[in-house]
Amino acid sequence: MNTEKEIVSLRNVIKDYGYGKIITKALRGINLKIFEGDFLAMMGPSGCGKSTLLNIIGGLDRATSGEVKFNGKDFNTLSNKDLSIIRRNNIGFVFQNYNLLPVLTAYENAEYVLMLQEVPISQRKEKVMYFFKEMGLEGLEHRFPRELSGGQQQRVAIARAVVSDPLLILADEITANVDSETAQSLLKLMKKLNENNKTTFLFSTHDPAVIKFAKKALILKDGKIANEQISSENIEKYTQK
Repeated sequence: MNTEKEIVSLRNVIKDYGYGKIITKALRGINLKIFEGDFLAMMGPSGCGKSTLLNIIGGLDRATSGEVKFNGKDFNTLSNKDLSIIRRNNIGFVFQNYNLLPVLTAYENAEYVLMLQEVPISQRKEKVMYFFKEMGLEGLEHRFPRELSGGQQQRVAIARAVVSDPLLILADEITANVDSETAQSLLKLMKKLNENNKTTFLFSTHDPAVIKFAKKALILKDGKIANEQISSENIEKYTQK
């Protein structure tokens, strides 16, 4: 029995898209628990439901049926406004295409969520600069996204996701647009955050490198979890194909 704090609990989650006779079943009865400190990779072919599942866990989309709980709160009973507050205060997102605001500097992008949370300026600066130092971004604070490499932009996106100390980081194909060396560097940074800060990560990925860094992995196929969570000791055989 896992004694860690339960962050996410899904019970028989179903997600359908479409109307009338044309229905696409994106998720077909998902059961999943994520605990504090997990470093979990989710893999599967395109169209298997990975992004849909991330969106539902992150409160960006709602399940058609089933139970979705985050930190003990039932998403099905919350208003869109309440979901927005939970996302802002408790969940960090890292996207494949970075999603940095082009009119803000690297520093301002990372600081943005702290501004929304009304964190005092002095604390915002301390937090942002701490993570910029951790991620090798010192000296790049005043550059705009267009002036940064792909790897640097992704580091800023990670800093933005973790700076508010969220309960959960959701990362969607974050190594897809960077070279293998940069990918390894990013994964080492996130592993360090996981180990030092007990930050919880859920990755959606096709990249074997991400899977090898994970403590556990699960496979999605046709909207279902095709296996129980694989321990780190057994991940290797799933990445040698």
